[in-house]
Amino acid sequence: MQKPFAQRCIEPDCGSTFELAAPLYVCSRCGGLLDVDWTEPPAVDLDSLRNVWRSRMTSFEAADRSGVWRFRELLPFAADVQIVTLNEGNTPLYNAPRSSEYCGVDSLQLKHQGANPTGSFKDTGMTSAVTQAKVLGARLVACASTGNTAASLAAYAAQAGLLCAILVPEGQVSYAKLAQSLDYGAKVLEIEGNFDSCMRVIRELSDDGSIYLVNSINPFRIEGQKTVAIELAEQLAWQVPDHLVVPGGNLGNSSAFGKGFRELLALGLTTRMPRISVVQAEGASPFAAYVNGQRGEFVDEQHPSTLASAIKIGAPVSWKKALRAVSETEGQVLTVSEQEIADAKAVIGRDGIGCEPASATTVAGIRKLRAEGFIKPGETVVAVLTGHLLKDTDYVNKYYNNSLETEHGQRIQGTFSNPPIQVRGSLDELRSVLSSLG
Repeated sequence: MQKPFAQRCIEPDCGSTFELAAPLYVCSRCGGLLDVDWTEPPAVDLDSLRNVWRSRMTSFEAADRSGVWRFRELLPFAADVQIVTLNEGNTPLYNAPRSSEYCGVDSLQLKHQGANPTGSFKDTGMTSAVTQAKVLGARLVACASTGNTAASLAAYAAQAGLLCAILVPEGQVSYAKLAQSLDYGAKVLEIEGNFDSCMRVIRELSDDGSIYLVNSINPFRIEGQKTVAIELAEQLAWQVPDHLVVPGGNLGNSSAFGKGFRELLALGLTTRMPRISVVQAEGASPFAAYVNGQRGEFVDEQHPSTLASAIKIGAPVSWKKALRAVSETEGQVLTVSEQEIADAKAVIGRDGIGCEPASATTVAGIRKLRAEGFIKPGETVVAVLTGHLLKDTDYVNKYYNNSLETEHGQRIQGTFSNPPIQVRGSLDELRSVLSSLG
């Protein structure tokens, strides 16, 4: 029996609804973004639901082992759906004392989505999007990507037995991310231009129905990603943090957190929403420019520039959903410099956690929000880390060897420089080096 969900246009002047089986990415009437929404709120016993979700963590059933599908009561799929899963989700929430001290807050925890199967938060949305592709009978799934979406789609398409095509900007994707896509058997097409060029092309290709598009414009991606909000609330004993800070690229992540916490509040599983703030790199910040009044209307950034390649996006498709999440929670949208990103990343590493550059925008942003007084010292703060350290090792090595430069040739100072020490190998020399470490 199908659950009471439908696809609904988010534009207030439209609000058109469509069946779940309609293969849409935007509203066919006005072109607005789509949400998957309840047609009627589910009737749930809150204590029983919490207990069921927790009990599934000890099960060996595939759906229960997934940190997405164990919350399936809030997902828009039939009970007998054949899910495509790699045991995604169930990611750790770390205490980070050095990062906390660096930011000047009493309580900072890091929700590390880099612990997913392909090393990024994309897996939580890809499991639901590729499952929907199977439901619709798709043969070929595709995406535009800066690397993480590509790696995730390639893995889930392989698991599902689907053909997979990926468009990436030539020469702008980390070799580690590209290697994942190739290893999982996807056909990688390198396109001249940047991510936004790839996105324009892939959206045109998807219009005739020959491919199933799984970028975050796909509302079923957001359905999977929203479960991270549920998981986070569960990890905090259903107490919502005062602040949740996320990186801002294509803005699907902040959209998903907004939707997840909105639904938890509507069901009564939580009593409030966190203030959701989005952090962008200075050189790729069209959302921040619009929200902070630098532009009277939303304008795409034609030449985005940042070493944090996962958020090097000038035309984020989900900006209206992200704006809703920030506005309804009274959050902030801000930018941080390349130097601030690099240093924050090094500090996260000192906590023994590690992340890719885009993730570190959150800690850099929290430090800035604390300095501005938006975050108070005693408030609880959670930063979302979106990708694993090994997603971009070239960046790491260059930072610690003081050879990291921006795309415009500006040198990034290795504030926390930690280059390898050359030792010839004699015991006396080794003892001397080791004795100096304290």
